[in-house]
Amino acid sequence: MVQTLGMTGTPSPAPPGLDLARLATYLDSACPGVLRGPLVAEVIAGGKSNLTYRVTDADHDVVLRRPPLGHVLPTAHDMAREYRVIAALHPTGFPVPVPLHLCQDVEPLGAPFYLMSFVDGRVLRSHEDIDGLSPQTAHRTGELLVDTLAQLHAANPAAVGLADFGRPDGYLERQVRRWYEQWERSKTRELAALERVVARLRESVPRPARAGIVHGDFRLDNVIMDADVTRIVAVLDWEMATLGDPLADLGLMVVYTELAAAGLAPTQPTMRPDHGFLSAAEVVQRYGQVAGADVDQIGWYVALGYYKLAIVSEGIHARFLQGKTVGSGFESMGSSVPVLIDRANAALPS
Repeated sequence: MVQTLGMTGTPSPAPPGLDLARLATYLDSACPGVLRGPLVAEVIAGGKSNLTYRVTDADHDVVLRRPPLGHVLPTAHDMAREYRVIAALHPTGFPVPVPLHLCQDVEPLGAPFYLMSFVDGRVLRSHEDIDGLSPQTAHRTGELLVDTLAQLHAANPAAVGLADFGRPDGYLERQVRRWYEQWERSKTRELAALERVVARLRESVPRPARAGIVHGDFRLDNVIMDADVTRIVAVLDWEMATLGDPLADLGLMVVYTELAAAGLAPTQPTMRPDHGFLSAAEVVQRYGQVAGADVDQIGWYVALGYYKLAIVSEGIHARFLQGKTVGSGFESMGSSVPVLIDRANAALPS
């Protein structure tokens, strides 16, 4: 599916979270020439956390990112961090949109936001998006995804100006602790299975071999492919990026691969190895080869990925119950949480 939104080019009511008149006034002053009013905007479907809009005037399209409406957890949805990592990676040739403008003032929209270029291409997000792919093309998409992740992890944070972007020492312990703190703030019910996962994760934290830039939510529908599905032209959704153990990204990628193969991925269609897509084992093997990484303890990182995804899903479920979500597809998020927690327990070594 080509990433277009079918806009008419005529002014329309702004989607929730976006005041187009105030935005146009602000942009005329803060970054003249990027867009000129009147503006039209629509929500770009996909992510269930930060809000993403395509905003257009008569001649130009840009993408605007802002935090979700309501129930924003401490340290989450930091627009400045997202913008900073994109701005750092773009000059290196790593596939990210062009950073255009960061606004940390809440006055124009009621929340911080940033602008980046609109990247045209294909996002493989629905059954329709993947049904036409040959097994060879499907296989290649998986290889491209793994190779791009390895390329990110090979970047030297200090060389791109991100030496202070995070604290790699103690990263895994903090991940377990901070996500549990997020759970405590977000939870809508008590789940004893989650408490067991936390205890087991704490008891068996691996010793990382290296540190690097961690994306935090690296998966197929967070990248834009070119029209022919031959290369990745942009990696999106950097809201969880930091410095830490790169295997955390690989573990979460395994989680999404397993869920997609089982038809359980919250944002991806069913993608099984018999359709050509990489299996979870193939993802791990290729990453180990391309990145030159020891992947023997990947089970712990997979469990961490399921644990994080369960807590993210609970937070989204909490916003849904408050009526603070924008778009569709939120109804089943709450029921997925116990399933994800059970999978975390199963992934941990006995």
